Amino acid sequence: MELRQLVTFQTVANTLNFSRAASALNYVPSNVTMQMQALEKDLGVRLFDRLGKQLLLTDAGKQFLVYVNRALNTLDEAREVMIKQEQITGTVTISANEVICAYRLPSTFLQFRREYPSVRLHFRTMSYDNLKESLRDGTTDIVFLLDEPIHSTSIASESLLHEPFRLLVSSDHPLLNTDKLLLEHLREEQFLVNEKGCTYRTIFDQFFKKRGIEATSFLEFSSAEAIKQCAISGIGIAFLPEVVVQAELDRGELVVLPLDIPSFSIYTQMLWHKEKWISPAIQAFMHVVQQNISDGGKRI
Repeated sequence: MELRQLVTFQTVANTLNFSRAASALNYVPSNVTMQMQALEKDLGVRLFDRLGKQLLLTDAGKQFLVYVNRALNTLDEAREVMIKQEQITGTVTISANEVICAYRLPSTFLQFRREYPSVRLHFRTMSYDNLKESLRDGTTDIVFLLDEPIHSTSIASESLLHEPFRLLVSSDHPLLNTDKLLLEHLREEQFLVNEKGCTYRTIFDQFFKKRGIEATSFLEFSSAEAIKQCAISGIGIAFLPEVVVQAELDRGELVVLPLDIPSFSIYTQMLWHKEKWISPAIQAFMHVVQQNISDGGKRI
């Protein structure tokens, strides 16, 4: 088993594509194939399943990836300590949900690129359900999500910014003509919401259920942008973080429903693995995040 095989395996496992892995490592695809065949022979297990054109990690491959990530991370730590470079270099792998990526992180990316031009930022897209798991298996260094404060034995978190949520309608929605708007007036309305599974959809459902109000119609989306545009078109009532709709509120395209709803405990949060070595590059990125986003949140 050679170090280069471990690096190649990690790259293939992250891309699930031999050609993309070869391009990233500056190898020809046949070289990557030969390395993986040799590694599988050495270990005596199959690391990948090849289903037509689709490449998948086997259970053994997923287990092996955890140890490879730990080993390579330790080597990176040793290299940083030995080199003791004045200039911070390396790679920071980040993932986030759609809202934070679009509305909270761009200014951070811009500042970080200006201050640390030798550090490579790698953004990995993934579903909400996989964000925290990517920290546990070592494929991501830092994750950002909108959620209630997270308490975990393996994941550290910092609540950076409270995110108020609003019920929103188009400027000509009939509900705006109601003299005294009550929650009961929403009983027959159509709601534009995220798909079940994310925290703020769960909070939304629980809030109305506790008050005995169940909407007769839901339109579910995986995109906050789609919810916003449908609300502007008058299709229904949107439930969104205020940051997503601030420009539309300023232009009068959307209006906050004048209802007394609680301040939900949803925060933009930064997460990382408690046992992962925080390299100088990761430390620098976290510092820039705190400068750009934090309103004095607490680490957990």
